[in-house]
Amino acid sequence: MGKSMQVLFALTATFACVSAFASGGGADFEKSEIDPGNINSLQRGARNFMNYCSGCHSAKYVRFNTIGKYLELSDKQLIDNLMFNAERTFETINVSMRSGDARKWFGTLPPDMSLMGRSKGADYIFNFLKGFYIDPDSPTGVDNHFLPGTSMPHVLWELQGYQNAIYASHEDAEGNVIREFAGMEPATAGLMSADEYDEFVRDTTNFLAYIAEPIRSERRKLGVWVMMYLIFFLIIASMLKNQIWKDVKK
Repeated sequence: MGKSMQVLFALTATFACVSAFASGGGADFEKSEIDPGNINSLQRGARNFMNYCSGCHSAKYVRFNTIGKYLELSDKQLIDNLMFNAERTFETINVSMRSGDARKWFGTLPPDMSLMGRSKGADYIFNFLKGFYIDPDSPTGVDNHFLPGTSMPHVLWELQGYQNAIYASHEDAEGNVIREFAGMEPATAGLMSADEYDEFVRDTTNFLAYIAEPIRSERRKLGVWVMMYLIFFLIIASMLKNQIWKDVKK
């Protein structure tokens, strides 16, 4: 039983490391603290995405009826509240903006958001949507602390308001002046308080994390049963091995 327990602990440690790596984020990121099982949050996030993001960003790998099934929305609710640029529920979320206009206005095509939750992670999306600050040298008038030089305008400025980036300066050992980011301060007020805006962004991030892997909850439930099955038979195999070899003298 000793060796089987060692294998079990090794498997547990391996899966813990994989989960930590997959969660994304970094030391400078504020934790998004999303809840993929919160249907109400996902419904609000779907509303936020379709109202503020889908004009420029597509999500071409997810269908409306898939969203409706998991978010507990009827076809009528989908059509009335989310399907602004589609006619049938089996269609995917396509961008409203023409590609030529996007290249002209932003210099590049806005990325599809279907897999952004997996490629960047929820913490990155959450912080990016909070990271815009006034930059007079930018064509859009703003820049983003987490993606310097972004061509994306601050589409949520009415909700959050504008903010200024604060930098602290100090000298290194050689006398060079070093500027380090120290945070943000409000420049103009938005329609939402800081807490309300955080919740708005968290719901939006939650939805983007969901569409990046719609079967996530089912996969995890199945994964638990698979791991229980493997652990059970690992123990059985170990006990059988000990029983067979117990009379063999070394």
